[in-house]
Amino acid sequence: MRVISIAEQRPAQGDCADEGGPVQKLALPLARREFLKGSGVLFGTLAAGTLLAGLAPSSAWALELQKLSTADGATLMAMGRVLYPHQKLPDAVYALLAKDLDAKAAADAGTAKLLQDGIAWLNTSAGGNFAQAGATRKAEIVRGMEGTPFFGAVRGQCVTSLYDNDMAYAVFGYPGSAWEKGGYITRGFQDLKWLPAPSSAASPPPYMG
Repeated sequence: MRVISIAEQRPAQGDCADEGGPVQKLALPLARREFLKGSGVLFGTLAAGTLLAGLAPSSAWALELQKLSTADGATLMAMGRVLYPHQKLPDAVYALLAKDLDAKAAADAGTAKLLQDGIAWLNTSAGGNFAQAGATRKAEIVRGMEGTPFFGAVRGQCVTSLYDNDMAYAVFGYPGSAWEKGGYITRGFQDLKWLPAPSSAASPPPYMG
């Protein structure tokens, strides 16, 4: 089975296509699942007919964990969806949250204990399996952990893991870094497709000195 390996994906900003240009394929390298030999493996498929399924070279994806188990990763993914729920983001994006937290756990024993204790608390509170609990119960459990170091660690990592990657850029329509592409003025100064185009008086020619 060929899968998209997203284990080391951290693309630089600016890889998405500019407005008006062709939509580029996501640069996700292919690997064979038997090569993923970490302590845990998260895997799934991109829903057929979705934007990401059309951009990716394969509908199947897999991600390797070094310290945490597959069940631990699934619990962190489920918590990430409670904290930052986006129906348009596939599980492959939330798996990046588990991957980044796993990397921190592999590098620091204290962080590993913090995450494993927090995951155990989530599962115990859910009666055994937090990831399989209902949406309302998940929200109640996570809300009950607000203010704890574990809650802060997961929520803080969500900001980078869920939004700083090509898959999220494609879903949300982020065209990439304006700084790396000459600034907003040279791109027409209008990337907000959900707002009406400004009048010419609102966008005068730039002063060239």
